[in-house]
Amino acid sequence: MTTMIPELQGEPEDISKEKARMAASQVNGPVLVEDTCLCFNALKGLPGPYIDLLSLNNLLLAYEDKSAFAMCIFSLALGPGEEPMTFVGKTAGKIVPARGPADFGWDPVFQPDGFDQTYAEMPKSVKNQISHRGKALALVKEHFAAANYKVQNDGSA
Repeated sequence: MTTMIPELQGEPEDISKEKARMAASQVNGPVLVEDTCLCFNALKGLPGPYIDLLSLNNLLLAYEDKSAFAMCIFSLALGPGEEPMTFVGKTAGKIVPARGPADFGWDPVFQPDGFDQTYAEMPKSVKNQISHRGKALALVKEHFAAANYKVQNDGSA
């Protein structure tokens, strides 16, 4: 079942929570939604969820500070009317001229701190260990393990 959710505006965590609320209402059940952001420190967190690979480097031309962080937010709503829980993962890095395959979002322009390769240049096994999405997913996994959710035969929690 494909459900369309409008592209929301606002702070990243608020966007993710609202998407979870809307999706839970539409499916009348539990949902887990994901949002990914690329945030430039020189621009006080922008572009955030409003990212476009072609203009990312141009946004920072006038700034010395090329530091950034990649952020992934998962929001879990257990059903309609339930307040979503959020799980946030962040990876610090910097914006560099595009390097590597351009087949996955802004990976070619994000170089994590402590590495000399962009996400696009890294082996997927390395990227998955340090990525913002991997960190957020680890928190989701911890939540489900701690909550000891029982999944019914129909797949619902």
